[in-house]
Amino acid sequence: MALKPTIYKVDLNLVDMDRNNYQQCKLTVALHPSETPERMMVRLLVYGLNQDQDLQFSRGLSATDEPDLWIIRPDGSVDHWIEVGQASADRIRKGISRAPEVSLYAYGSETDIWWEKNKDSLQALPKLSIYRFNWGEIQALTPMVMRNMELTLTISDGDLFIADDQHQVSLSLQKLS
Repeated sequence: MALKPTIYKVDLNLVDMDRNNYQQCKLTVALHPSETPERMMVRLLVYGLNQDQDLQFSRGLSATDEPDLWIIRPDGSVDHWIEVGQASADRIRKGISRAPEVSLYAYGSETDIWWEKNKDSLQALPKLSIYRFNWGEIQALTPMVMRNMELTLTISDGDLFIADDQHQVSLSLQKLS
Protein backbone atom coordinates (compact mmCIF):
# COMPACT_ATOMS: atom_id res chain seq x y z
CA MET A 1 0.00 0.00 0.00
CA ALA A 2 1.32 3.42 -0.96
CA LEU A 3 2.13 5.93 1.75
CA LYS A 4 -0.21 8.91 1.91
CA PRO A 5 0.87 12.53 2.20
CA THR A 6 0.83 14.30 5.55
CA ILE A 7 -1.56 17.23 5.58
CA TYR A 8 -0.56 20.57 7.13
CA LYS A 9 -2.88 23.51 7.81
CA VAL A 10 -1.20 26.89 7.50
CA ASP A 11 -2.47 30.33 8.45
CA LEU A 12 -0.09 32.57 6.50
CA ASN A 13 -0.15 36.27 7.29
CA LEU A 14 1.54 37.77 4.24
CA VAL A 15 3.08 41.23 4.45
CA ASP A 16 4.66 41.85 1.05
CA MET A 17 5.87 45.43 1.10
CA ASP A 18 7.63 44.99 -2.26
CA ARG A 19 4.34 44.31 -4.07
CA ASN A 20 2.05 46.17 -1.66
CA ASN A 21 0.23 42.89 -1.03
CA TYR A 22 -1.21 42.14 2.40
CA GLN A 23 -3.15 38.90 2.70
CA GLN A 24 -4.33 36.41 5.29
CA CYS A 25 -4.00 33.05 3.49
CA LYS A 26 -5.49 29.82 4.82
CA LEU A 27 -3.60 27.02 3.11
CA THR A 28 -3.70 23.25 3.12
CA VAL A 29 -0.31 21.84 2.19
CA ALA A 30 0.34 18.17 1.52
CA LEU A 31 3.80 16.83 2.37
CA HIS A 32 4.48 13.98 -0.04
CA PRO A 33 6.11 10.93 1.66
CA SER A 34 9.32 11.51 -0.31
CA GLU A 35 9.39 15.26 0.39
CA THR A 36 11.37 16.87 3.21
CA PRO A 37 9.96 19.46 5.63
CA GLU A 38 12.53 21.93 4.23
CA ARG A 39 11.09 21.54 0.74
CA MET A 40 7.56 22.07 2.03
CA MET A 41 8.67 25.25 3.79
CA VAL A 42 10.34 26.48 0.59
CA ARG A 43 7.03 25.91 -1.21
CA LEU A 44 5.33 28.09 1.43
CA LEU A 45 7.92 30.84 0.97
CA VAL A 46 7.50 30.67 -2.80
CA TYR A 47 3.73 30.85 -2.36
CA GLY A 48 4.18 34.09 -0.41
CA LEU A 49 6.61 35.52 -2.95
CA ASN A 50 4.19 34.86 -5.82
CA GLN A 51 0.83 35.22 -4.07
CA ASP A 52 -1.99 35.74 -6.53
CA GLN A 53 -5.71 35.04 -6.30
CA ASP A 54 -5.25 32.19 -8.80
CA LEU A 55 -2.00 30.75 -7.37
CA GLN A 56 -2.28 27.13 -6.29
CA PHE A 57 -0.18 24.18 -5.27
CA SER A 58 -0.15 21.40 -7.83
CA ARG A 59 -0.74 17.72 -7.10
CA GLY A 60 2.86 17.48 -5.92
CA LEU A 61 5.88 15.34 -6.65
CA SER A 62 3.83 12.52 -8.14
CA ALA A 63 2.51 14.78 -10.92
CA THR A 64 5.40 14.88 -13.37
CA ASP A 65 3.50 17.09 -15.83
CA GLU A 66 2.84 19.86 -13.28
CA PRO A 67 5.10 22.34 -11.46
CA ASP A 68 5.17 22.75 -7.69
CA LEU A 69 2.95 25.84 -7.89
CA TRP A 70 1.21 27.58 -10.74
CA ILE A 71 -1.15 30.39 -11.52
CA ILE A 72 -4.06 29.01 -13.50
CA ARG A 73 -6.51 31.64 -14.67
CA PRO A 74 -10.28 30.97 -14.69
CA ASP A 75 -10.15 30.27 -18.44
CA GLY A 76 -7.73 27.36 -17.75
CA SER A 77 -4.62 29.08 -19.08
CA VAL A 78 -1.40 28.75 -17.12
CA ASP A 79 -0.06 32.23 -16.41
CA HIS A 80 2.97 31.34 -14.27
CA TRP A 81 4.79 28.01 -13.90
CA ILE A 82 6.81 27.78 -10.67
CA GLU A 83 9.35 25.06 -9.86
CA VAL A 84 11.09 24.43 -6.52
CA GLY A 85 14.44 22.66 -6.23
CA GLN A 86 17.24 21.90 -8.62
CA ALA A 87 15.32 21.33 -11.83
CA SER A 88 16.86 20.34 -15.13
CA ALA A 89 16.52 22.35 -18.33
CA ASP A 90 14.27 19.59 -19.72
CA ARG A 91 11.90 19.99 -16.78
CA ILE A 92 11.81 23.78 -17.20
CA ARG A 93 11.07 23.46 -20.93
CA LYS A 94 7.69 21.91 -20.02
CA GLY A 95 6.78 25.12 -18.24
CA ILE A 96 8.10 27.35 -20.99
CA SER A 97 5.87 25.59 -23.50
CA ARG A 98 2.79 26.19 -21.33
CA ALA A 99 3.20 29.56 -19.58
CA PRO A 100 4.35 33.08 -20.43
CA GLU A 101 6.30 33.26 -17.15
CA VAL A 102 8.45 30.55 -15.52
CA SER A 103 10.29 30.75 -12.20
CA LEU A 104 12.70 28.37 -10.51
CA TYR A 105 13.54 28.63 -6.81
CA ALA A 106 16.61 26.54 -6.04
CA TYR A 107 17.68 25.46 -2.58
CA GLY A 108 19.82 22.74 -1.04
CA SER A 109 23.31 21.99 0.18
CA GLU A 110 24.62 21.39 -3.35
CA THR A 111 22.99 24.30 -5.14
CA ASP A 112 26.38 25.74 -6.16
CA ILE A 113 27.36 22.49 -7.87
CA TRP A 114 23.94 22.19 -9.57
CA TRP A 115 24.14 25.80 -10.78
CA GLU A 116 27.64 25.39 -12.27
CA LYS A 117 26.53 22.23 -14.06
CA ASN A 118 23.24 23.64 -15.41
CA LYS A 119 23.87 27.39 -15.67
CA ASP A 120 24.48 27.55 -19.43
CA SER A 121 21.50 25.40 -20.42
CA LEU A 122 19.13 27.21 -18.04
CA GLN A 123 20.26 30.72 -18.95
CA ALA A 124 19.64 29.91 -22.62
CA LEU A 125 15.92 29.39 -21.93
CA PRO A 126 13.49 32.27 -22.52
CA LYS A 127 10.92 33.52 -19.98
CA LEU A 128 12.83 31.99 -17.05
CA SER A 129 13.74 33.66 -13.74
CA ILE A 130 16.01 31.71 -11.39
CA TYR A 131 16.45 32.36 -7.67
CA ARG A 132 18.44 30.66 -4.91
CA PHE A 133 17.74 30.36 -1.20
CA ASN A 134 20.56 29.98 1.31
CA TRP A 135 20.52 26.37 2.54
CA GLY A 136 21.46 27.22 6.14
CA GLU A 137 18.58 29.69 6.36
CA ILE A 138 16.15 27.10 4.95
CA GLN A 139 17.29 24.51 7.50
CA ALA A 140 16.50 27.01 10.27
CA LEU A 141 12.81 26.80 9.29
CA THR A 142 12.29 23.17 10.40
CA PRO A 143 11.48 24.00 14.06
CA MET A 144 8.42 25.89 12.73
CA VAL A 145 6.99 22.78 11.02
CA MET A 146 3.85 21.60 12.80
CA ARG A 147 0.58 20.11 11.58
CA ASN A 148 -1.12 23.46 12.28
CA MET A 149 1.04 26.51 11.66
CA GLU A 150 0.43 30.21 12.14
CA LEU A 151 3.15 32.04 10.25
CA THR A 152 3.86 35.64 9.35
CA LEU A 153 5.91 36.17 6.20
CA THR A 154 7.25 39.67 5.66
CA ILE A 155 8.89 40.56 2.34
CA SER A 156 10.81 43.82 2.05
CA ASP A 157 13.49 44.83 -0.47
CA GLY A 158 13.76 41.20 -1.61
CA ASP A 159 14.52 39.91 1.88
CA LEU A 160 12.17 37.55 3.70
CA PHE A 161 11.41 37.33 7.38
CA ILE A 162 9.25 34.46 8.65
CA ALA A 163 8.06 34.00 12.20
CA ASP A 164 5.72 31.99 14.35
CA ASP A 165 5.04 32.48 18.05
CA GLN A 166 8.40 30.92 19.04
CA HIS A 167 10.80 31.30 16.10
CA GLN A 168 12.06 33.97 13.73
CA VAL A 169 14.16 33.40 10.63
CA SER A 170 15.56 35.98 8.23
CA LEU A 171 16.14 34.73 4.67
CA SER A 172 17.84 36.16 1.65
CA LEU A 173 16.93 35.36 -1.93
CA GLN A 174 19.58 35.66 -4.61
CA LYS A 175 18.58 36.14 -8.24
CA LEU A 176 20.75 33.91 -10.42
CA SER A 177 19.24 34.70 -13.82
